[in-house]
Amino acid sequence: MEIRSMHFKARAGQKLTDVVLQQNLKKGKSKFVDMRAQAIVEIDDFEATRVAAKVLRDRTLDNLDLWLEQFERQATARGASVLWAKDGAEICQLTIDIARRHGVTKATKSKSMLSEEAGLNQALEAAGIQPVETDLGEYILQINGNEPPSHIIAPVFHKSKEEISALFARIHRRPALTDIQALTREAREILRPHFLDAGMGISGGNFLIAETGSVALVTNEGNGRMVTTLPKVHVVITGIEKVIATLEDLSTLMRLLPRSATGQSISNYFSVLTGVKQPGESDGPEHLYFILVDSGRADMVGGDFAEMLRCIRCGACMNHCPVYQSVGGHAYGWVYPGPMGSILTPLFTGLENSLDLPQAATLCNQCGVVCPVKIPLPDLLRKLREQQMERRLRPLVERLALKAWAWLAQHPRLYALGAKLGVRYLKWLAHDGARNDRIRVLGLAPEWTLGRDFPAPEGKTFRELYTSYAARKENP
Repeated sequence: MEIRSMHFKARAGQKLTDVVLQQNLKKGKSKFVDMRAQAIVEIDDFEATRVAAKVLRDRTLDNLDLWLEQFERQATARGASVLWAKDGAEICQLTIDIARRHGVTKATKSKSMLSEEAGLNQALEAAGIQPVETDLGEYILQINGNEPPSHIIAPVFHKSKEEISALFARIHRRPALTDIQALTREAREILRPHFLDAGMGISGGNFLIAETGSVALVTNEGNGRMVTTLPKVHVVITGIEKVIATLEDLSTLMRLLPRSATGQSISNYFSVLTGVKQPGESDGPEHLYFILVDSGRADMVGGDFAEMLRCIRCGACMNHCPVYQSVGGHAYGWVYPGPMGSILTPLFTGLENSLDLPQAATLCNQCGVVCPVKIPLPDLLRKLREQQMERRLRPLVERLALKAWAWLAQHPRLYALGAKLGVRYLKWLAHDGARNDRIRVLGLAPEWTLGRDFPAPEGKTFRELYTSYAARKENP
């Protein structure tokens, strides 16, 4: 997938003025938030469960190499082949090699963010292998010119049913339908033959269980099971950080994942797949391959950003992020949007290739509060901002301004004087507007008022207001 993260500011501006997108975002803005809030109260001690999930994820990540070796032993003992990919290019090459080894010309796919990272669909097509996305959202994006997803669990979060209806009518050459169930039925009719004649199924993996060599898949559509059990060959593509120790650990994480992602107590389809088809079994692959991917993950182990490896890809951070809710996922320019994307994209593609993303957050900590594995997302964003300053990747004016502020903050009297002058200046800026409590153009930072007026302060600093309050309290 093409990386466009360098252009976040420009893309965000475009998305803010996209009337159709804003209407679509508004419709779905509170859906996930409200459903999650209702679902987590089902757990007697939700916070204790979050802590337990954090601990078990850290346990495997602290000894990641050992748990991966155990997973490889157990998976191999059950007939699977475990392959290792260092980056997206190797993912594509390994997958193509597997397809050619088994004479595959068509591969059905369940939703996989790592295949998005690698640009796998395009690579398969170039090799003469037809990829067919079977997740409804991913299928819609594929037939719309391999459009990238805008959300990790709801890929077409940005589209309305009217847009999808028009797309289906154009691609399927059928009368346009407007009923959601009818549209879903139409997609099912188109996709069903592909399930039956595909030689290979490709899926991601929510978790890898070292104890049994299994992969756990969580979906809300039956396509996932059909992709993984009908074809003779099943290829699992997932990151090395997805490994967990035991099935008991899986049960803990599964109390959190669906509730945090879609507000469900449990997903419609929850599969734990172990090994190849055995004698007497009615379904399952004859050949099972795991492609375990590094692609920047190993460099994070034991470092400043190791906590980000705990991520279970639920999407709760972006569902609650005011920035994501305002601009949608495509503004972020790569596979992962929202707060998680503002951290993962710089780490996976290079900080110099995504200069705006660490700044694409208010640091309000809504993302950190809802993260089911307690990742301190605002802290990690601040670390990326610090690295930008250290590497001189921010504009010179910005760096000089922050240095001046830092110097001033170390001299309390001068800081107090500067604050007093600044707050009066801001109050003065509001005098030429229709309302005296709004600033129409914010002086030295006019971009802040391009889209809306800036609230004007009262004209006194907090210290002055507090001193006045304390005096009134002492002398009522």
